[in-house]
Amino acid sequence: MRFTEINLFGVYVAPMSVMMVAAWFVIIWLRWSAARFGLVRYVWHPSLFVFAMYMIVLSSMVMLVAAR
Repeated sequence: MRFTEINLFGVYVAPMSVMMVAAWFVIIWLRWSAARFGLVRYVWHPSLFVFAMYMIVLSSMVMLVAAR
């Protein structure tokens, strides 16, 4: 896939912004899962951990899309 603009209701948006929103939804699900199983209490700095996980998920999505 090429990184070309996506037409969203007549507005052209960058594909990176769409991937950022998708990664955000994945992180919401991961945070919910971690809180449900009590994994967050073992993390030293939860906000920093969530940000690092967001960057990992986002960069993985970009790498997967770029590989196609």
